[in-house]
Amino acid sequence: MFSGISIWQLLIILAIVVLLFGTKKLRNIGNDLGGAVKGFKDSVKDGEDEQNSKRLADDDSETHTSKQEKHKDQV
Repeated sequence: MFSGISIWQLLIILAIVVLLFGTKKLRNIGNDLGGAVKGFKDSVKDGEDEQNSKRLADDDSETHTSKQEKHKDQV
């Protein structure tokens, strides 16, 4: 499965980690890691939203400019 590591070896490693750090510390580490991942995803989403709003603003200004040019050509 994991290139030669059996399920029993993984369980032994997990037991050693729990004995070394304790469940409370592991829970805190998990919460901190989850919060960091959530913050990263939120930042990426905010960046994408900002880029999309800039694109829409640029598209609107180009459309407005082309309408003004057409109006000047007609006058």
